[in-house]
Amino acid sequence: MTKKEIIQLIKELGVKNVKFGITDIDGILRGKIISTEKFLKSLNEGIGFCNVIFGWDMNDACYDNTRVSGWQTGYPDSFASIDPHTYRKIPWENEKPFFLGDFSGSDDMKEVCPRTLLKKVRSEATEMGFVPKFSSEFEWFNFDETMHSLKEKEYTDPTPLTPGMFGYSVLRASQNSEYINDLFDLLDGFGIPLEGFHTETGDGVYEAAITYDEILESADRAALFKTAVKEIASQYDLTASFMAKWNPELPGCSAHIHQSLWNKKGVNLFFDKSNDANMSPLMEHYIAGLLHCLPHILPMYAPTVNSYKRYVEGSWAATSVSWGIENRTTALRVINHGKHSIRIENRVPGADVNPYLSMAASLASGLYGIKHKLTLDISPTKGNEYENKNSQPLPEDLHKATEAMKKSDVAHDLFGDTFVDHFIKTREWEWRQYKPEQKNWELKRYFEII
Repeated sequence: MTKKEIIQLIKELGVKNVKFGITDIDGILRGKIISTEKFLKSLNEGIGFCNVIFGWDMNDACYDNTRVSGWQTGYPDSFASIDPHTYRKIPWENEKPFFLGDFSGSDDMKEVCPRTLLKKVRSEATEMGFVPKFSSEFEWFNFDETMHSLKEKEYTDPTPLTPGMFGYSVLRASQNSEYINDLFDLLDGFGIPLEGFHTETGDGVYEAAITYDEILESADRAALFKTAVKEIASQYDLTASFMAKWNPELPGCSAHIHQSLWNKKGVNLFFDKSNDANMSPLMEHYIAGLLHCLPHILPMYAPTVNSYKRYVEGSWAATSVSWGIENRTTALRVINHGKHSIRIENRVPGADVNPYLSMAASLASGLYGIKHKLTLDISPTKGNEYENKNSQPLPEDLHKATEAMKKSDVAHDLFGDTFVDHFIKTREWEWRQYKPEQKNWELKRYFEII
């Protein structure tokens, strides 16, 4: 909808207020409820946010090492732009209007805003004649706990919604049918349509595949999905957790990214029927770019201390720079069934990821491969990639991954100096907060909020 149409609609609805949100560096939705009068004014003038929005961590502790936002700035207001195209109604809040925004019009914050960064990378793809189509699929655990019960027990032994390893279970979904059906229906009503939804392997864990679309809409859906699931779960006195690996004895949680490039005529440019694998030269360049850039920008796929606990052999998560056709043991899985569905699944990101950053990282890496005509020198893995000792391993923790990104020229080429400098400092801060000697430190920090 256009700005003019949104103004007319909000006036016709006669609502007293609307909800507005943006995501911070960690992908956490931050926002306000604003009066209708304030909203209509802000559509044209922007809306003020304290610049600490990109100057603190997920626990609201202010960074002491960043330049864009810090005590030295005095924390002034920066002005966010409301995107009228993101209009939604919140079904579980009496159809309250909701909008997303970013800092694309702000001189001081646009270089570090995750959604603005994605828009910048998308523009590069558009200029090259491509229409990037993406989607996310999330895994997450559900618990018979509230935020209060978790705090009272200091996050020790949270009670899963259901017991046992029971992937693709019709029984488990039926045993919680009211909650499960509400998730599917309410998410759809919130503009987050799902292609599929099922139990995964683990106590109380589910997976949802969000319907694909152009990349910005898909990132919006993914960012809102995490918050929406948590809000709907809370209606049932449940807690939904998107930690990458809440329990070392159980599988981790991913946020796989499916991606392909199309032209404006609706043709999937990854498909080439003359190739035995149906892969076009463009797709091979794209894959080569993803693999080349991966070790240089891993914190954009794995942003927390906990993220790296997921990269374990035999855990369904990648441990190396690798790819394969229909292979779920590799970092990249090529799905080459046909000209409409051929795509790449990036299996590296965990559920704790910021979708704007992970999608920007994937697209920018693929475009890098196309621009530089990188050849796909890494052979596709056949069989078990975990047994391949010749592949380049992924960095083993956030500190090592951040150091690799800090030293990389590739990261600066992809995202610019200002963003990379700021993002690296936030990840250095995140590593400094790590206190492994404290009981349940990771659960206390990430379990609910991430």
